[in-house]
Amino acid sequence: MLEICLWNPDPKTGIIHRSDRIPDTIPNISRFQQVVLHQGRIERFFLDSISENSKRTLKAVPGWEDGIRVEHGVLPTSLEFDESLAENADAYPITVRLRHLTEQEATPKQSATSLNGSGLQDGLFRSNLSSDDTQELLDKSKLLQAKAGREETVKAKYMLGADGAHSWVRNQLGFKLQGESTDYIWGVLDIVPITDFPDIRMRCAIHSESSGSVMVIPRENKLVRLYIQLTTTENAGGGKKADRSKINPESILASAQKIMRPYKITYRYCDWWTAYQIGQRVGDSFSLKERIFLAGDAVHTHSPKAGQGMNVSMQDAFNLGWKVASVVNGTSDRSILKTYQSERRRIAQDLIDFDHRFSRLFSGRPAKDVLDEEGISMDEFKRAFEKGNLFASGVAVDYGASIVVAKSGDSTKQGDGTEVLGAEKLRVISNQGLATEIKVGMRMPSFKVLNQADARPWHFQELLKSNGTWRVVVFAGNIKNPDQRARINKLGEKLSTSTSFLTRFTPPNKRYDSVFELLSVHSAPRQEVTIFDFPPVFHPWDDNDGWDYWKIFVDDVSYHEGYGDAYNNYGVDREKGCAVILRPDQYVSWVGEMDDYESMEKFFSGFMIEQPGGRERMATNGWEGVSREMNSTGLPATDEAVVGTAAA
Repeated sequence: MLEICLWNPDPKTGIIHRSDRIPDTIPNISRFQQVVLHQGRIERFFLDSISENSKRTLKAVPGWEDGIRVEHGVLPTSLEFDESLAENADAYPITVRLRHLTEQEATPKQSATSLNGSGLQDGLFRSNLSSDDTQELLDKSKLLQAKAGREETVKAKYMLGADGAHSWVRNQLGFKLQGESTDYIWGVLDIVPITDFPDIRMRCAIHSESSGSVMVIPRENKLVRLYIQLTTTENAGGGKKADRSKINPESILASAQKIMRPYKITYRYCDWWTAYQIGQRVGDSFSLKERIFLAGDAVHTHSPKAGQGMNVSMQDAFNLGWKVASVVNGTSDRSILKTYQSERRRIAQDLIDFDHRFSRLFSGRPAKDVLDEEGISMDEFKRAFEKGNLFASGVAVDYGASIVVAKSGDSTKQGDGTEVLGAEKLRVISNQGLATEIKVGMRMPSFKVLNQADARPWHFQELLKSNGTWRVVVFAGNIKNPDQRARINKLGEKLSTSTSFLTRFTPPNKRYDSVFELLSVHSAPRQEVTIFDFPPVFHPWDDNDGWDYWKIFVDDVSYHEGYGDAYNNYGVDREKGCAVILRPDQYVSWVGEMDDYESMEKFFSGFMIEQPGGRERMATNGWEGVSREMNSTGLPATDEAVVGTAAA
């Protein structure tokens, strides 16, 4: 989707007309443009990736040769948590009993109403207009136990409840969703439209004079999704549910036809439909003892029109995933897990505040003139729509000070009230002025740079694979300058010692870039520099693969894709540079002087665990080339005789 069309009633005639066009993706916000993908397709991408990667990594583990498979039709029946084991990193304090449902039980109830009398897939069973049916499923499963299949008990270190607005996990923990419902009821149709409305293949926000509103979302295979305001009811607010028996595809379509007059719209094919009542709620807690967590609709609910729901939910899981993984892998201590609630609950609160305002602007009647105080301002709605695009994209997220975000200020005020700062003696503060456009607490922007070794252009974000690795990005500045060259050499010496955080916090059986990846971007002319102008730690040696040519980059003009002008766009001085620490989720943890090794060391010492044998890593597993002198061939000096023998 490239453009949004805003349709509003004419002040004189009341007939809807196109009043404005705005870009659907904010220009320069990302190297990508916005696209609509069905939730099922996105889920398929994840399932395939989990299967493919787990088959590769677990192929030598007995019983796991086929990798990890996500099971459906499984219902939890009991949850036990041993709080006495919560702080024991090696313990399994969570016990969950699972029951496997029959195919009949696992199939959601569907409505049987449609234009042609046949059954249609609907989403009412997930809607907040429906009641929680977990207990009903459990009772059925007990009656059909012979068919239900096996039961099993799972012991776990950590658990994530991502089980929707009717979350069973949340109910077991006794956590509450706090917020309110409105009187606004909306229906959703996925149809192949038959219409004379001219912008049906554009994203549209349509306000009628007095019949409600419609949002148009073009989809794949000729489909269009319509979000349609249905009615206001006296008994729908105050926590009560609307009468769902009166809601069906025909009534939803009738509302759309009324709103979009004088244009006509109908369909012969409906792929799916649902309805929901607008409400905004956020959980009073996101975790129990940093062992059992909630994410997505299980802990924040809102209207689904601006695309923020699934995006924010996936960001919840990504934020938590890398933190739990680093704790389970033994590289970080459990203190970082508190930052999940402090970061994501505040984002959920911001989301609820935005959605509260946006949904009322979208559902309200347009003001007839400046004296109409009960109507909504279309200019205000446009501004909210543009802000919604920024919020839904995730790039507006700005995490507060914490043990993994080196900002000044009070972490309890910047987050959700949770104290997440580390020990004062290990606390460091960023120097934001050194990189004015690389905002601490926000996602790293992306601009094009060139690989020093082969001149290939890369968007910087392409280099940041989501593999759980921390990045130390050294903007080395103009290394043709002798003073700058001396600074980079000094930093290289400190990074190469046996007491460096690179060695102390990396397990001895892991690759040199498995916990930390050291990337550098310099500003000198590319053709006047080689990778050997950098200390070896910036392009480590491996006995099997030789030098690593994919760690050093340059801000220079490419042959075919122009000039990224990265230093200027990042707000970094081209002569002096700076250093940046990026979290595994690509958010900025720290900005400082290029050679401020001491602050880097102090930052990581605040939450990372020193590894047994880490100080001896200099002599093993990829780091051995770091401290060697190079001979004239560009090879480590100790390998010269071996190379000579092979050549002979």
